[in-house]
Amino acid sequence: PFLYDLLYFEDEDFKKIFKIRADFDIEMPKDSTAITNYISFIKMICDEENLHPFDKTAIAEVIEFGVRLAGRQNKLSTRFNIIADLLRESNYWADQEKCSVVSREHVKKAITERNDRMKMIEDKIQEMILENLILIDTEGAVIGQVNGLSVYELGEYAFARPSRITARTGLGRSGVINIERESALSGKTHDKGVLILSGYLRAKYAQDKPLVMSASICFEQSYTGVEGDSASSAEIYAILSSIADVPIRQDLAVTGSINQKGEIQPIGGVNLKIEGFFDVCKARGLTGTQGVLIPYENIKDLMLREDVIEAIRDGKFHIYPVRTVDEGIEILTGVKAGKRLPSGKFEPGTINDLVDHKLREYARRYKEIGEGT
Repeated sequence: PFLYDLLYFEDEDFKKIFKIRADFDIEMPKDSTAITNYISFIKMICDEENLHPFDKTAIAEVIEFGVRLAGRQNKLSTRFNIIADLLRESNYWADQEKCSVVSREHVKKAITERNDRMKMIEDKIQEMILENLILIDTEGAVIGQVNGLSVYELGEYAFARPSRITARTGLGRSGVINIERESALSGKTHDKGVLILSGYLRAKYAQDKPLVMSASICFEQSYTGVEGDSASSAEIYAILSSIADVPIRQDLAVTGSINQKGEIQPIGGVNLKIEGFFDVCKARGLTGTQGVLIPYENIKDLMLREDVIEAIRDGKFHIYPVRTVDEGIEILTGVKAGKRLPSGKFEPGTINDLVDHKLREYARRYKEIGEGT
C-alpha cells in the first residue's frame, strides 16, 4: 500500500494506467466459512500435487498453525503460500515414515523443521544469554531494572528475546531522558512512548508540586536501534522502582504499552514474547515463580507452544494479565500500589506513597538550592 500510494501521488501517469486497486488482507475471521475454505484449500493442494490425504488431526494442526501465523485467536492467516509449503513438507515427512496419510505428528514435524532451519540467530542470542555475554537476570530482585521483551523479524521467521531495561533517577529538571534517542538509536514510536511516560508521571505525582526529577532509561546491550512502544510499561516500572527504591522481581518479564492515564494497552507478538522469556528460563531451569506480565486485552491472542502450555498447567510458569500500571507494579515488587486518600496523599507505605514522598523531597531540595543561589 505504501508503494502504491507513493506512486499514485508522485506520478501523474500512474493513476491513469492503474485505475483499479484491490487490497489483499493477510488475515480473515476464524469462522465456519473460513475453516471450510481452509479445508478446501488443503484438499486442492493435495489433489493438484498428488500429496497424501490429510486426516482430521493434521487438518486441525494446519488450522492452528494458520491461527498462530495470524497472531490472534479469532483470525486465520491468508498467507497461503506459507500454508502450501507446510502441506508439502508435511507430506514429505509422511513419506519418510512410509505413511499413506498425513497426521498431526507429520505437520508438527514440518513446523519444527521449518523453524529449526531459520533459528540460527535466535540460537546464537540464546547461547550468549546463557554464557552471560548478554546480561539477563531470571531470579532475584533489583532496583530500577526490568526484563523487557523484544521481537526480531527475519523474513518469514520471527522470534523474541528478553532485554534488560534500566532506569536511574535523581534531582534535576531534565524529565525522562531516553538514552536510545540521545544515541540516535530510537525510532519515532519509541520516542512517543517515552514522552507518554512523562505525561503519566506529571498527571499522577505533580498535581500539588513541581516534577523536579531527571530519569534516564536505557535498553542495555542494544546497539542496533529500538522501535515501538511495547516496552513503555517496562520503562515506567523501572522508573517507579528507582524513585521508590523498591526492587523489582527479575524472574518476571514485561510487555505492554501504556497511555497517559496509566492503562496497559495491547501489543503485537505476545506469543513470541512469552515464549522468548520462557526459553531462557527453561534453559536455566524453571523455578515455578517465573512468568510474563501481558496486557489484559492480549488474553484473546494467546496461542502458545505446547511446552509452554504444559509448564503453565504444571505451575512452573505463569502469565499475569494486567490492566493498569498499579496492577503491574504490585506484582513486580510485592508491595501494594496504593490509592490516593481524600487528603491528596497516598496510602502510607505503598509504592505510590514512596514515589510521591521522594518527588516531594526532590522538589523541596531543588527549592532550597534555588534559594541558596
